[in-house]
Amino acid sequence: MQDPRAVGSSVAGRRRPLLAILAIVFVDLMGFGIVIPILPFYVRDLGGTDVVYGLLAASYSLMQFVFAPLLGQLSDVRGRRPVLMLSLAANTVAWTVFGLGGEVLAVAGTTAALATLFLARMLAGAMGGNIATAQAYIADVTPADRRAGALGLVGAAFGLGFVFGPALGSVLASDGVVAAGSAVFPDFVPATRFSLPSFGAAVLSFVAFLGTWAGLPEPQRHATAGGRPRIVGQFVDAVRDATLGPLVGAFLVASVAFSGIQVAFIPFVADVYGYDASQAGLLLTYVGALAVVNQGVVVGRLSRIVPARRLAVAGAALLVVALAAFPFSPEIGRALLGERAIFGFGPRVLALLAALTLLSLGNSLLNVSLTTLVSLATSADRQGGAFGVTQGAGSLGRTVGPPVMTALYAVVVYWSPFVLGAVLTLGIVAVLTTVRVADGPTETPLERTD
Repeated sequence: MQDPRAVGSSVAGRRRPLLAILAIVFVDLMGFGIVIPILPFYVRDLGGTDVVYGLLAASYSLMQFVFAPLLGQLSDVRGRRPVLMLSLAANTVAWTVFGLGGEVLAVAGTTAALATLFLARMLAGAMGGNIATAQAYIADVTPADRRAGALGLVGAAFGLGFVFGPALGSVLASDGVVAAGSAVFPDFVPATRFSLPSFGAAVLSFVAFLGTWAGLPEPQRHATAGGRPRIVGQFVDAVRDATLGPLVGAFLVASVAFSGIQVAFIPFVADVYGYDASQAGLLLTYVGALAVVNQGVVVGRLSRIVPARRLAVAGAALLVVALAAFPFSPEIGRALLGERAIFGFGPRVLALLAALTLLSLGNSLLNVSLTTLVSLATSADRQGGAFGVTQGAGSLGRTVGPPVMTALYAVVVYWSPFVLGAVLTLGIVAVLTTVRVADGPTETPLERTD
């Protein structure tokens, strides 16, 4: 019989790097989230239009699409820790340069200033592909039977970063903080409502770099043989794979489908509900908090008793219902509740909150379970490359989807991007029913004796 103390030591040994990688993902994503509130205003301040802002936002996802597979494959060959350190160091540089747009404007004009933003944003996007390396690290240090729960925790850390990042960015852009920064910083360091959030993101990336250097060991695994990174080749190989191909396609379609909510949510609640930015922000906080609970707790517990493929199908089905119901939530609320209010919320608002709750749960189940299926369908020495391809597919969807969904909302009819998203997600349900992966729950780590 195995010594229980050895088992406990083994579990504790797995938890330490897991907690370290979760902290790194949280800090890194919080740094990314800091700049979200300032982006459109920053572009306008430098003389750009909303079209330029849209292109700037898309440039990040486009670079993720290109570089996530490369970083993932590089981590398979050179190691997870070096790739994470490289990406975080480059992010520190990218966000620092991003905060200097105003200085470039004063010296070289609007074109050079906007070019500086694009270059910095593209570098940050390229290094943002490190989420694939973080996922591969989790797969390295987590037994297969607990992998869905661990990957769900990564999603929770991701969500927490997006909840706290924009809030911190708003604080750093406030008049009081800008005034304090102007009084403290030397003259050569700009202290504006745009530079301080950017520098804050750089500081957080540097903190994550230090945490990786000091507290993250390289996981024990079998490295792949070195080879020349292939962007197109990796995607072609993945798509041709009978098991991995449908999962890559599901990631791509899910990202396009969900982009309708991402780009049309605020216009919808403003146009239909009359909400302002602060009220819309409260709804986004609600969704972010739900995502943390769903991915950090619910998915992990369900994954112990339900196979990942079934969870993915259930998540996609919930998304179909939520996306289809979301634009008609006022009518659904009145049809079900009349004019009754519950806990001070009217029927229109209750229906909206219900749709958002289903949306968050479905998205959490689908994303985490798809990631788990990719891990289970890939050999141990190819995890980074596989995660890189799927993350790249998601980034491509986030590049293509927003302009299409925005055009549908503005030109066709307000409910069209959401209904199209539901139709696309219905296709994911059909695809997932054909995928065959050995994904059933097995023994827990404490029951393992090998």
